[in-house]
Amino acid sequence: MKKKILAISGSTRKQSSNEAILQVIADWYKDELDVQIYDGIDKLPHFNPDLAGENSPEVVKEFQEQIKNADGVLICTPEYVFSLPGSLKNAIEWNVATTIFSGKPLATIVASASGEKAFKSLNLIMTTLECSLPEDSRLLIRGVRGKIKDGEITDEDIISQLKNLVNSLIASIEMAEQEALGKE
Repeated sequence: MKKKILAISGSTRKQSSNEAILQVIADWYKDELDVQIYDGIDKLPHFNPDLAGENSPEVVKEFQEQIKNADGVLICTPEYVFSLPGSLKNAIEWNVATTIFSGKPLATIVASASGEKAFKSLNLIMTTLECSLPEDSRLLIRGVRGKIKDGEITDEDIISQLKNLVNSLIASIEMAEQEALGKE
């Protein structure tokens, strides 16, 4: 049975480099993984702690349900002004008061011109949310625009690093499944 991966692009721009990376991964692993690219990040309302939990808007509940039902989550984001894009940070904040990410296998990719600050920030945030995020499931791609052409990744090193990252995510999912079986 295929593993279900919820892929989230931190970019709201259509045909972004980040979405292209997610689509390439979905194509590479189509026989092993059911990769669903979440396209609603720009439709989530601004986070409001008073509306978190049972009072959350329906679109937030649907987003949380997709995270919950995924075997693993893959986030690929650019860096905006030395930080995470506001839309991605907002999406994550809707889940802070939940345990939805606790133990969830996760892989992170920051693909940007530089990306170092967003890379550190995203990994700190997601580790704080207690995701299963091994070092091999984290990747920083600097100068991404020069490594993608017409929606295809042209840099052999990046291709290899992305495959290692996805294989790490798959291993994390399999380990989580084994741990769940051991608890039954």
